[in-house]
Amino acid sequence: MLLAGETWLSYGIHQKGFSAYTTGGYEEGQTEWVAALEARGWEVDHVPNHLATGDFPWSAEDLGGYDVVVLSDIGADTLHLHPDTFVRGQRTPDRLAEIARYVEGGGGFLMVGGYLSFSGFEGKARFHGTPIEDILPVRMLGYDDRVEAPAGVTPTVATEGHPILAETPADWPYLLGYNRLVPDGGETVLTVGRDPLLVVDEHGAGRTAAFASDCSPHWGSPEFMAWSGYGPFWDGLLSWLGARPETLARG
Repeated sequence: MLLAGETWLSYGIHQKGFSAYTTGGYEEGQTEWVAALEARGWEVDHVPNHLATGDFPWSAEDLGGYDVVVLSDIGADTLHLHPDTFVRGQRTPDRLAEIARYVEGGGGFLMVGGYLSFSGFEGKARFHGTPIEDILPVRMLGYDDRVEAPAGVTPTVATEGHPILAETPADWPYLLGYNRLVPDGGETVLTVGRDPLLVVDEHGAGRTAAFASDCSPHWGSPEFMAWSGYGPFWDGLLSWLGARPETLARG
């Protein structure tokens, strides 16, 4: 699979009386998730946020070698605004439209929730009204869509017996938040309260899914990350999206 996102740069200001100094750092959120998938046999290519503007594939044909493409905590502008367009005023491919074309041709696509997923924090993820919203089985709010749940929310299975959950234990741990979405066709597999957590569908010759919470902290709680079903769940979801024969046989 190809994963884009799940990284960030931090910049801190420390003031001690009249004196101040700054610190900076680079952090990654995908490490445990990728390790869990690799343990289940997946090969993962990762494009971090700060490189995705230039390095994310240009076309559906470039994406064609992947079973599944995943966007997680990466804003639409990062893929829309290549330096040739933003700085030099040149035309470049609409990579969100190319993802849609990749799916229509048989690819699998997943968006994982976060502060820069779906509409996102203060609406800054900005996937609403784009080709990504068109291919997902959900509608996005178009404004800050976060539901922070510091007391924890526990997923509920809405579709018993779905092949995605074939190897996933029933004892779901708590999550600490999610993006609020509105189902738009497809099949709601998991919910949190009245809101969808996982909605899946077929689109063209491919398949798509919206998972409204995170694959890593902070919405992905320590209990979620350590859960025995963590690897099986993600493997089941990605296998369904990529139409792996062994997963279809289980279903």
